[in-house]
Amino acid sequence: MFNTVLVGADDSETARRAVEAAAEIAKMSSGQLHIVSAFDPRTFSTSSVGGEFNGLTPESDIDALLQVLSFIAKKNGVEPVLHSVKGDPAEVVIDTANKISADLVVVGNRGMKGVRRVLGSVPNSIAHGAPCSVLIVDTTD
Repeated sequence: MFNTVLVGADDSETARRAVEAAAEIAKMSSGQLHIVSAFDPRTFSTSSVGGEFNGLTPESDIDALLQVLSFIAKKNGVEPVLHSVKGDPAEVVIDTANKISADLVVVGNRGMKGVRRVLGSVPNSIAHGAPCSVLIVDTTD
């Protein structure tokens, strides 16, 4: 049913739970799992971390995060395709879903409570803009 599953993830517990759920769905449907993470190079600075880290870039930071997230998928028996994309997280997920013809987008529900729920959040924006079905994983304890 879901041949191409895309999960949007950052470096949060919510994202890790969303990756776990997406990996389980991809495995059950014998589908392909894609993990995408966005970065904004304007918010990245190495000046506060010392000289030995001057070679770090937002791309290398996100690539390292994607490797960590890929282990979650691999632990569930799924070999993911990784995407590191510059831009706004919601826009990146929606654009990537369009490019890969995703059947399902999975995100965690972080930021969907209180004022952010009314004013907007990444999961909310994705739910309204995705070209396919969206699963918002409940990650509350």
